[in-house]
Amino acid sequence: MSPITYIRLHPSAGLLFVQLLGVLLYPWMEGTALGRALFGAFGLVVLGMALRVVKRSPTQTWVAVLLALLVLALSSINILMPSPVLEWLIAILEAAFYFYAAASLIAYMTADQHATTDELYAVGATFTLLAWAFAHLFTFCQLLLPGSFTAMLEPQAARTWMELLFLSFTTLSGVGLGDIVPVTPMARSLVMIEEFAGVMYLALVVSRLIGLSVIKR
Repeated sequence: MSPITYIRLHPSAGLLFVQLLGVLLYPWMEGTALGRALFGAFGLVVLGMALRVVKRSPTQTWVAVLLALLVLALSSINILMPSPVLEWLIAILEAAFYFYAAASLIAYMTADQHATTDELYAVGATFTLLAWAFAHLFTFCQLLLPGSFTAMLEPQAARTWMELLFLSFTTLSGVGLGDIVPVTPMARSLVMIEEFAGVMYLALVVSRLIGLSVIKR
């Protein structure tokens, strides 16, 4: 079976692969204008893969399509006419899109009493979607309240996308590495909510699929 055929059969696997590939590629995209252009193009690929996965869930897909179109439209306008207000809207809409995609995958995984191969991939894909969603919320928080996050290196500088995504992954997984720290009340509230979401995701969703896999065997 070719990789393309496999991804067609298991779209959650394709989304998970693209998200993890992004984690490896993003550090090389932030430093130059070409890199930032590629960053934007790669973001479109992630949106497309997420939309494809949402279609496999029992939820309505028009909400995800509308959010994705709004993100694309506002991002295009922001390239031509940069505006802080547009950046705020883009960050919050991207967070909403990824939260909706994650909720759709969770609904897909809990819709029956069987743990399929695609649903097992969806476990990882949902985790990355939640990490992306909270990273966009952190971006919104930083735009709204500059100085919301500090770090050991260049503590007064605005944190990059990769730094905020790193914070999101470590918070959601419960690792809690402390080199990037929320310092405003709003930033700390968002981090606490993500910590709660990570614990509940493991307790309610991942443990359920593991139990169904054991029963199936």
